[in-house]
Amino acid sequence: MILHNHLHVHVGTNSARWRKSTASNPSGNCVELAELAEGMIGVRNSRHATGPVLVYTRAEIAAFFVAVRHGEFDDLAG
Repeated sequence: MILHNHLHVHVGTNSARWRKSTASNPSGNCVELAELAEGMIGVRNSRHATGPVLVYTRAEIAAFFVAVRHGEFDDLAG
């Protein structure tokens, strides 16, 4: 098993174009994603836009999306 130490960053994301799902609810309970430097992808809590950002590679985000599309996390939803 390979473990990654994902970065939690507070700087360098001011110019990022953050995006969240159109299914986001009015209370802002959702995550936002943005392309960062060197092709990395930032993920943050939309309610805490100035808080920490999790940083992943494109491959890691792609693998996560595949798993979501295949229902691998459905048991964690509401």
